[in-house]
Amino acid sequence: MKTTFSVLSRDPGSRARTGLLRTAHGRVRTPAFGPVASQGAVKALTHKQLRELGAEILLVNAYHLSLRPGAEEVARLGGIHRFISWNRPLLSDSGGFQVYSLTPPPRIKDEGVFFSSHLDGTKIFLRPEDAVDIQVKLGADIIMPLDCFPAYPAPEEKLREAVRRTSLWAGRCRARFEEHDTRQQLWGIAQGGVDRDLRRRSIDDLLDIGFSGYALGGLGLGEPKTRLLDIVSLCLERLPDDKPRYLMGLGYVADILEAVERGADFFDCVLPTRNARNGTLFTRRGTIVIKNQKYARDERPIEDGCACYTCRNFSRAYLRHLYERNEIGSAVLNTIHNLHFYLDFFREMRQSIDSFSFKEFKRNFISRKEESL
Repeated sequence: MKTTFSVLSRDPGSRARTGLLRTAHGRVRTPAFGPVASQGAVKALTHKQLRELGAEILLVNAYHLSLRPGAEEVARLGGIHRFISWNRPLLSDSGGFQVYSLTPPPRIKDEGVFFSSHLDGTKIFLRPEDAVDIQVKLGADIIMPLDCFPAYPAPEEKLREAVRRTSLWAGRCRARFEEHDTRQQLWGIAQGGVDRDLRRRSIDDLLDIGFSGYALGGLGLGEPKTRLLDIVSLCLERLPDDKPRYLMGLGYVADILEAVERGADFFDCVLPTRNARNGTLFTRRGTIVIKNQKYARDERPIEDGCACYTCRNFSRAYLRHLYERNEIGSAVLNTIHNLHFYLDFFREMRQSIDSFSFKEFKRNFISRKEESL
C-alpha cells in the first residue's frame, strides 16, 4: 500500500512518537485527536469554530449517514467533504459499535449483520462489502471495516468467534476496497478483548491482509485499567512501526498519556463534547461541574490562563447561569472550552515528544493535584 504515514520524532525514554499522516484532503500531525461529528457536525459548533480551535480531522459515522440522508444522496451532493463543507481530513467509522448497541440486538452471521433501524424499524442486512461501498460513496479519507466484538466481559468462546469473524470480514473488506478506484485509505481493526492470545491472532491476521493503518477496537469498555494497558502495550508492540496506530474511543487524558507512551498515534472520543453539553468542564487541575451552586457568584474563568474564547470572555457564574437556564449558548461555550483543552493538550504533547521531554510532560500533567475549583 502507498506510504501515507511518516514518523517525525521519537521520545528517547519511551515509545512515544510524533508523525505525519497524509490524506487526500491534507495532513494530520500525530499524536492526534479527532472530534466526533457522527452526523457530519460536531454538536454545538460550526466548522469555522473547529478550524479556529485547531481541529485537523473529524470523525463521521457511516451508520448514521447511511440512514439519513443516505450514502447515495451524499455522493450525489458531491461527497461528504463538499456536503458538510469541511476541506480537511475525515475518518468514517463503519458504525458497527452503534449497530451492536441497538435494541433489540442484531443477529450476527458470517454473511453479515441483521438489524432494525433505530429510526423506523426498517430491517437492514449489512455485509462487510456493504460497509466499504457505503464509505466509498461517502468519500471520507480514511474508512474502517465492519468488525465484530462482544461487550465486556465476554466468555472466551464469544471472543474467539468475534476475532475469527473480524478477520474474515477484514479480508472481505480489503478485497472489496481493491475493486474501487479511490484515493481513500482502509485501516484494519483488531479485536480480542483483553485476551492476549486472541489479540495477537487478530493483529497477525490483519498484518497478513495488509492495511494503511491499524486500529484497536473493543477497549475502554469497562475492563480493569491494568488489563487495558497490558493489552495496549502488547498490541502496539506488535503493530508495524511505519503505520499509524489508532486507539478507538479512548478519551480520558490519563489513559491517552499511557497509550502515547506505548506508541499510539490517533484517538477519538465523545467525552469532551458530550461532557461539555452536560456541564462538565475539563481543566489541568481537575473537572468543574458548572451546575454546582458554589459557582453562582464565581467571577473567575473556567481555567486561569486558558486562551480559549470562553475563558477569555466569560465567568463561571455566567456559564452556570446559561446551563441552569438551558440556553443553547451553554453548549456552545462549554464545547469550545473542552475541545480547546483537548486539542491544546495534544499540541503540547507533540511538542514534548519533539523536544525529548515527554516523560516530564506526562509526570507534570498527572501529578497536578486538584485544587479548589
